Amino acid sequence: MGNCFSDVEGGKQAVGGVQRGPMAASGGADVATHNDAVDYFYQVRGFQPLFTQVELSLSAEKLLDHDFVSKSDPIAVVYMKRRDGTLEEIGRTEVIMNNLNPFWITKIPVTYQFEIVQPLLFQIYDVDTRYHNIPVKTLKLQYQEFIGEASCVLSEIFTKRDRTLTLKLQSKHRNRAPKDVGTLRIHAEESITSRTTIEVVLRCSHLDKKDLLSKSDPFLRISRKVETGGCVPVCKTEVIDNNLNPIWKPLCLSIQQFGSKASISSYIYGPDNPLIIECFDFHSSGNHTLIGQLHTSISNLERLCREKTGINFIKPHHRREKVLKGRLFVDLFHEKQLYSFLDYISSGFELNFMVAVDFTASNGNPRSPNSLHYIDPSGRLNAYQQAIMEVGEVIQFYDYDKQFPAWGFGGRTVDGNVSHCFNLNGSPYDSEVQGIEGIIAAYSSALTNVALSGPTLFGKVIHKAAEIAGRSLAKNRNKYYVLLIITDGVLTDLQETIEALVKASDLPLSILIVGVGGADFTEMEILDADNGRRLESTTGRVATRDIVQFVPMREVQAGAKPIVQALLEELPVQFLTFMRSRGIKPLNVSPDTMPSSC
Repeated sequence: MGNCFSDVEGGKQAVGGVQRGPMAASGGADVATHNDAVDYFYQVRGFQPLFTQVELSLSAEKLLDHDFVSKSDPIAVVYMKRRDGTLEEIGRTEVIMNNLNPFWITKIPVTYQFEIVQPLLFQIYDVDTRYHNIPVKTLKLQYQEFIGEASCVLSEIFTKRDRTLTLKLQSKHRNRAPKDVGTLRIHAEESITSRTTIEVVLRCSHLDKKDLLSKSDPFLRISRKVETGGCVPVCKTEVIDNNLNPIWKPLCLSIQQFGSKASISSYIYGPDNPLIIECFDFHSSGNHTLIGQLHTSISNLERLCREKTGINFIKPHHRREKVLKGRLFVDLFHEKQLYSFLDYISSGFELNFMVAVDFTASNGNPRSPNSLHYIDPSGRLNAYQQAIMEVGEVIQFYDYDKQFPAWGFGGRTVDGNVSHCFNLNGSPYDSEVQGIEGIIAAYSSALTNVALSGPTLFGKVIHKAAEIAGRSLAKNRNKYYVLLIITDGVLTDLQETIEALVKASDLPLSILIVGVGGADFTEMEILDADNGRRLESTTGRVATRDIVQFVPMREVQAGAKPIVQALLEELPVQFLTFMRSRGIKPLNVSPDTMPSSC
């Protein structure tokens, strides 16, 4: 088997296929003629619907060899020249080991614009052996051996009949005698975004025991073969400890992962899409032991599921392959559609914004300039106002009526009692305010009517937000709620908060927490669960998904990263995870068939 170039741990949901017309109506709501949310999504990411996304595939021939004992280890770096003459790097390939005729797998994405000239520069380097274990994104090119470069205009590639352009590489030393350093071949094609995926449940039986004191700890890695004879890993399962008959969680295999540009039907069921499935015994050192491997295809996995039969692993040997007792079974094979965040938003789904503000005494007297709640007469925003404004200005585009529930917690209200969920606008009945300006106004007013107290409790506001999300889910399924909690303190009700979050993980709700001031926010990191371990209640119930994103404002400010970017980067994934777990599809999509076990 050939070398595998890189492991694939995950990726971001691609954006594509957005209809820019009127949104669908739901539940008797007025039909909107324009979707501000879609426009804002394009605006903040620099996307324009009329642009065409393309991918560049690169290969080279007869590169100049810079190594003495072995051949060069080439990498290609692609730049676009700006109007001011500066270069903007737009992508790098992987490193191909010991090869003077590389065929790089990594595609370089480019936005093609018909109406402007887009000069491209391609540079090829030989990567020094010392840097082979460094991610290509962080590779310092000044320490690598320059091989050659070539340039063209993007439209030149598309004027070729087969969209392939061959360029002669040039050395930087133009004053020396010309030296043949090789040629570069560039192929361009429009990006194809297919929503079709295959969900499979894999299990094994009678795997070999590889550990001395226990059974094997197996996981599977699925790779696709490439034209060069090697393979590229596309996904892997989790590790199952101490088990020779493991059943793994469902895997979702996308069309793009297998690199076929054929039609969907020929892609899924065609015989020309070979896969390699390897079973390893996990070791924390990273030196995993190969238990066995097998060669198959998407269509063969479907057949194994339909016929309820298995396939034996083999163990590679120099002269012949050894057939092992261990077998692979496919318990579920289901073709389904995955939709992007914009597919939902453009069809009429809403993000409903909610805010909860910390009124505990640790914030300091609001009249003092040292207080986190101090309202500066000059108009400079305090940390609470900044968080509300930055997050709200994004979320408001996704909420049609812009009526936002706003609460405070940890303050002594006008009735003399400490409340851990009171309406910020002072109303005993309704927590909603109009727009972001309404939140800011209600917050400023509450600072004059509510005495700071304590302790810091999140449980009640999370329960309140969950109650609203739960009622909404029972009526219609096109609303998703986002609760922003801004706090300066250490939680007093950590376990109650965890219990509330575990329950809320089943609802259309995400919780953004901003930590202001200099407190120890270790407990907030626990709630965030970015370490991969989901929250668990005292009864042993585990959260169905991660719904919390915590950001300490001091770290964001130190890194010069906008707080809204740090807070919202996980939100589309949390949104999509919920919709997919409930089988909820965009409003203009007919219901799909349910998964079956063939």
